[in-house]
Amino acid sequence: MENKLVYVGKTKNVYALDNGNYLLEFKDDCTGKDGVFDPGENSVGLTIEGVGDVNLRMSMYFFEKINAAGIKTHYVSADLAKTTMEVLPAKVFGKGLEVICRHKAVGSFFRRYGQYIEEGADLPAYVETTFKNDELGDPLVTKDALVILGVMTEEQYEAIKEMTQKITQIVADDLKEKGLVLYDIKFEYGYDAEGKVMLIDEIASGNMRVYKDGKYIDPMTLSKLFFAEA
Repeated sequence: MENKLVYVGKTKNVYALDNGNYLLEFKDDCTGKDGVFDPGENSVGLTIEGVGDVNLRMSMYFFEKINAAGIKTHYVSADLAKTTMEVLPAKVFGKGLEVICRHKAVGSFFRRYGQYIEEGADLPAYVETTFKNDELGDPLVTKDALVILGVMTEEQYEAIKEMTQKITQIVADDLKEKGLVLYDIKFEYGYDAEGKVMLIDEIASGNMRVYKDGKYIDPMTLSKLFFAEA
């Protein structure tokens, strides 16, 4: 029986499985502009052969590690030959929410607060949330606003914050062993039928800002470095 296609995304297609789970098919399409890869862009700009494979490999690697640490994720299994990942069903918060954990003051954090902090200064696993909304430029949203707007409960927010800090440390420690420094990373969360929070989507090089010897490593190079030294 053929899997039912339920959603065509920019970098992944989603299929419904007979067992109630979903299948994510990782594509070689990348977000970018004018043929240049940019994980922050909102439209597909180019196709890079093998990018779906490395994104799945890195996601599988970290999801298995996070599951083993007792942190709830949507990951069930992966099929590298087919570039697919089976995941548990999850509802997203609101119309989509991104959760960022920052170890260093760079990017939009520094642009906002540069008069108070040096660029690249250490941050104590600072967690912030933004609504996924291209037109509004992914606006920052506070815990109080998320609760008032009915996007999530206070308990769900606290669970997300704690999980984010733990997961970020797992990723950072792993990268550190390879001589790489994690500056910040972006996650997405959903919740199950009982309202329990789980990590969803992917954990790939395009979702993190990583440096080596003080120099920024672009996502494609990071994927190569990560697996070359694994």
